[in-house]
Formats: sequence, C-alpha cells, structure tokens
Amino acid sequence: MKDASAVPASAKVLVIDDNPVIQRAVYFQLRDKGYKVLMSGDLTEALTIVRTERPDAIILDIKFPNEQSVTSEVRDGYWATKWLSKMEEAKNVPVILISTADPAEAEPRALAAGASAFLPKPLDKDKLLATIQNCIAQKKPAAPAAFSLKMAS
Repeated sequence: MKDASAVPASAKVLVIDDNPVIQRAVYFQLRDKGYKVLMSGDLTEALTIVRTERPDAIILDIKFPNEQSVTSEVRDGYWATKWLSKMEEAKNVPVILISTADPAEAEPRALAAGASAFLPKPLDKDKLLATIQNCIAQKKPAAPAAFSLKMAS
C-alpha cells in the first residue's frame, strides 16, 4: 500500500457538480493544497474532460436534476461512475461520490456502482482532502500496453 502523504499535490482532480457554490468551495480548497482543479457542471461535458485531461481523481455529485438520456434512462452520479469504469481513460481513476442523500442509503450504492469513496454534504474539508490523497495513493496503475515480440525472418 502506498503512503498517502507521498501523493503529489499537483495531481489533477475533476469536480463534477451542478451547484456552482460547491464547485467554488471545492476548487479553492484543492487549489490551496496545490492540486490542479478541473470543473464541470454537467455529465456530458465531464466525460469530455475526462477523455482530454485524464484526471487523477474525480469528485462527483450523485444528483443531476436535468440529466436524462434519449432513452429516458436517469443519468446520475451512480450511472456516471459505472460509465467511467468502462472508459479506457478513466477505468483506473478513483471516483469519490458526494451527496446530501442519506449516507446509510447512498454510501452502499456508491460503492456498489464502483466508487472508491462516498462523502456526505456538506463536505468536511479535512476529510475531503484525506480521501482524495488516499484514493490517489491507492489508485490502480493503468494496465501496460499490449505488445508482441516478433522474430525477424
């Protein structure tokens, strides 16, 4: 197990929340600790950011009231966590789900969806920072690229 204090503070963290107050609060907390903070207010934009920026961790709100797919499937933080686990660019990126929902219900669902951690809102600054550090420190390394050795003939 890696030491959480050895995590570089320059790591990129993507904050996905439709509430600009939460976005700003988390932005300043992380920026002040040296993290590069990326932000998104909707899931579609966030998936694009994941593909282009390759964050080291993702903080993701569970509720997105205006998100719905063309098939009427609810697109929330649980859905996004499952989707991220299938994306090549994000399958090894820890996701921290956050919500005002009852932690007794939300936390087990978050972990079952593949989240690395769950934090209730309002966010405790110290717990948020410790959770990010721990998740990044324990991040699964990306699988090595496949290669083949062919003998020259």
